[in-house]
Amino acid sequence: MSVAPGFTRSTITTNGTDLSVLHGGHGEPLVLLHGWPQTGDCWLPILPALTEAGYTVVVPDLRGLGRSAPAETGFDKDNQAEDIRALLRTLGLGPAAHVAGHDVGGMVAFAWARRHPDEVRSLTLMELAVPGLGLEQAMDVAHGGRWHFGLFMTPHVPELLIDGHEDEFFDLWYAQFAGDTNPLASHEVSRYTDAYRGRERLRSSFGHYRTLLDDGRANAAWVDAGNRLTMPVLAVGGDQAVGDRLATSLRAVAPQVDAAVVAGSGHFLAEEQPARLAERLLAFLAQQ
Repeated sequence: MSVAPGFTRSTITTNGTDLSVLHGGHGEPLVLLHGWPQTGDCWLPILPALTEAGYTVVVPDLRGLGRSAPAETGFDKDNQAEDIRALLRTLGLGPAAHVAGHDVGGMVAFAWARRHPDEVRSLTLMELAVPGLGLEQAMDVAHGGRWHFGLFMTPHVPELLIDGHEDEFFDLWYAQFAGDTNPLASHEVSRYTDAYRGRERLRSSFGHYRTLLDDGRANAAWVDAGNRLTMPVLAVGGDQAVGDRLATSLRAVAPQVDAAVVAGSGHFLAEEQPARLAERLLAFLAQQ
């Protein structure tokens, strides 16, 4: 299923690229930004609960990913925040919205909140380490960091290695990062694999990684200048993945941080534990 009941899919030209977006519901805007290696479809299991609670939900495929057009540039998270701001304007929504992001989408959400705090009513970050606020430690394999960052950041190499082996690679990826109590179904993995298949799509996807050092420098400079997030923040992790580490890292830059650890979940919260995630997200939004 690619279009949820009550939702419309459209393609919008914004900030020099074409983005595919799913939107539906009525009420305050709530933007959901997906991570890697997924598309906006990752949010499908929780969309009914969000619209029933009274939100207009906006679900783009990020620059170069999913049904959005392939892209060669513009992957820094500051620029991608401008992608989504312009998309909202085209839809006649905003400028203020609740913003939630998972994984790489959380990095875009953080950039939006940092650059335009008056536009972000609340910020929900899920399952990531923020560039400049802990991601660099997560990238350091010499001290237990994840192996994939250095590979994906290297120009040309990962797309050369994975092209033609997408099924094997992404089967391994989802098995490694999903929780052991509720892994993703094979048809869900296949849907994302198809969205990333081929060298052009793979290259677009790795563009999100190849700006991470620049993203970290931008965030660190903002922190060093004495800035802080002013909106309410919810930090969510799976108990078999990030856990409460994200919340801990954010407390240095955000005075209003709520932490939620989702039981029985690995990295892919919305698909592994949709009911628990929706309940926690809606409880947070209801307080704003």
